[in-house]
Amino acid sequence: MTGPRPAASALVEAAVRRGLTIATAESLTGGALAAAVVDVPGASACFEGAVVSYSNRVKTDVLGVPAPLLAERGSVDPDVAVAMAEGARRRLGTDWAVATTGAAGPEPHDGKPVGTVWLGLAGPQGSTAVELHAAGDRPAIRAATVDAALERLTAAISLPGNSQ
Repeated sequence: MTGPRPAASALVEAAVRRGLTIATAESLTGGALAAAVVDVPGASACFEGAVVSYSNRVKTDVLGVPAPLLAERGSVDPDVAVAMAEGARRRLGTDWAVATTGAAGPEPHDGKPVGTVWLGLAGPQGSTAVELHAAGDRPAIRAATVDAALERLTAAISLPGNSQ
């Protein structure tokens, strides 16, 4: 692929137009989501940063995900995704944050089948989790997750009332 992903360009355009700042908290995508955003010229007008929390220790120590939650449910969980997004939003001081966690394979993760993905979205009006079921091999699942996270965050910040 040459140039920025269309979904990343749409996100940056929407955030800048509305005067919003954004951040990412990534496990499954390992920084690929942040990389997609910063591939867009002008991303610095809205993108504050990212936390790549591949390990549960970083999820708890940096993002504030409750250790008992991770111990009980594992990292592939809607409440973990929300806590990651809320932690990134809080730690990076942004209007919005999106988080990615899931099982990209080749083996199931925390008892969840390959392709199970949770996105967490956190913004001024609250937080939510979105479940995805991505198909394909590890790179395909990670790429589909990046695209879905970009699209879901764009949709969330584009709702009426979600601006500064």
